[in-house]
Amino acid sequence: MALTCHSEYGKIHSLLLKSVNDAFFNETHVSENWKKLNYLAMPYMDHALKEYQYFEAIIKSTISSVTYLPFDRSVNMDSIYCRDAAIATNAGMLLCNMGKEERKKEPSALRKALEDNDIKILGEITSPGSVEGGDVAWLGEHILAVGLTYRTNKEGIRQLTELITPLGVEVITVSMPHYKGQKDVFHLMSILSPIDKNVAVVYSPLMPIDFRNYLLNNDFLLIDVPDDEFDSMGCNVLALAPRTCVMVDGNPKTKSKLESEGFEVLVYEGNEISLKGGGGPTCLTRPIQRIV
Repeated sequence: MALTCHSEYGKIHSLLLKSVNDAFFNETHVSENWKKLNYLAMPYMDHALKEYQYFEAIIKSTISSVTYLPFDRSVNMDSIYCRDAAIATNAGMLLCNMGKEERKKEPSALRKALEDNDIKILGEITSPGSVEGGDVAWLGEHILAVGLTYRTNKEGIRQLTELITPLGVEVITVSMPHYKGQKDVFHLMSILSPIDKNVAVVYSPLMPIDFRNYLLNNDFLLIDVPDDEFDSMGCNVLALAPRTCVMVDGNPKTKSKLESEGFEVLVYEGNEISLKGGGGPTCLTRPIQRIV
């Protein structure tokens, strides 16, 4: 069995999760923190637990190795979106430096968890550089797209490029639009989810023209999310395996498009754990290795 970290669509072999209990702590903590973290509304703990239990069951039904990140008082609710604190590479995990101030301690907490689980670390992004994992997506084994956003800056991309180029990887910088501004969570993967070889779910109205043309010129099939399903996270789709994916429920048009292209689409209710905090299934997971 051949494994790689340089894929967004091979069958997931190993990944990280952070549970609701260990990220949200309890309802008192949620009520005290959701506003300063810029959540759209306060998540209800009991509903969040049920949503996560269902989502977790989907993940664990297809994946053989799941590592849970532990409770850590140094981090907050956003740590449930565990993709953002690191990038998986074939030479080890690359720790990010978060662009959102309230998330700055997540990479150091993740470092400890990785070391405790004997997961190799390649390096880290340091200030003044910033990179968040939601801005980073593999387009192929040797091509990494990185969004230049309010969360990921030029210095962060420079450091990332320096660390990953020796692995034979080309880094493509995607300059993202302002959209809703600095406080909004708007990553590259807000508008792009690679889900199979040369197939991606996209939201074209917010895609830079050069990047969209790059994908088309490289024979990508782009599955466009309609306007009325962008805010409900129709573009945030996690490939569990080739032609099998999971997304937030409530996006029937996008789901139908995927099914018409031969994808099996699993859904979960994500009002509390996804929509309110701005993190869909790609954000809730940090895949490490996938089967080639």
